[in-house]
Amino acid sequence: MPSSEIDAIRALLTAKARPVGWAQRRERLDEIGSVWPVADDVTLTSADLGGVPGEWSLAPGSDASRVLMFFHGGGYCSGSITSHRRMVTEAGRAAKIRTLAVGYRLAPEHPFPAALDDAMTAWRYLRKQAYLPSQIAIGGDSAGGNLTAVLINTLREQGEHPTCAWLASPWTDLTMSGASLVTKDIVDPIIHKGYLGELADAFVPAGMARNDPRISPLFSDLHGFPPTLLQVGSHETLLDDAVRFAAAAGAADVDVTLEVWPEMIHAWPLWNAHLEPGRRALANAGAFIRRHM
Repeated sequence: MPSSEIDAIRALLTAKARPVGWAQRRERLDEIGSVWPVADDVTLTSADLGGVPGEWSLAPGSDASRVLMFFHGGGYCSGSITSHRRMVTEAGRAAKIRTLAVGYRLAPEHPFPAALDDAMTAWRYLRKQAYLPSQIAIGGDSAGGNLTAVLINTLREQGEHPTCAWLASPWTDLTMSGASLVTKDIVDPIIHKGYLGELADAFVPAGMARNDPRISPLFSDLHGFPPTLLQVGSHETLLDDAVRFAAAAGAADVDVTLEVWPEMIHAWPLWNAHLEPGRRALANAGAFIRRHM
């Protein structure tokens, strides 16, 4: 990979200071996430998932009878269907299946459990559309990876078992105890402990323990969790969130695959249009999903 590719993404991310207000932060993530548009051959269709906004995508040659339900990142406070559209649609192309992006409610206006409630609503919508759990993969990046894990844990309690999980740069520990928050701080251009603290303060209700498994799935009982792919960059402060989750899953006899990508930064597959490791990461995720479907 030419170093200029990842350097260009770093320059994009640091070209402007992070805004202070939530509305401005959301606008900024939509801006940098959608700098490269969706491919012309992808069909997009808006959907009402029972009061939760969603968007279907289908690339040529994909199987509409199988679906990847995807939850965007953004620390539970920003991110959208718009910001992650290129990543989601290309993941669907790689997996050769349909995708459903879910626009769950955001904190601080809608703290926990609003996002989980919306994720459950989206799952019920898919089930009403006659998709079997074996035809549904669930994925997400950053906070969306957190939501993926929390949703799967909730579904397991109800006897529902999606076929597999894909967690990209997941934020699994809102107690923020991972050593990489310190050791990788100098090389991570965007995710720092102080910023994560702001997000956690906005998302977690007062008085709720941040090691609650519904908040930090790292501390959940992962026995019975479906086959899982974790992808994380070596230059992420959240490196330990992925590594420790993979270890916990493995200790619980989960079929888990951990990929640590050299020099990659948080949620790098977002910029797959101009980042070769982003395309390769999506290709790996697609192959993983196909294998388990």
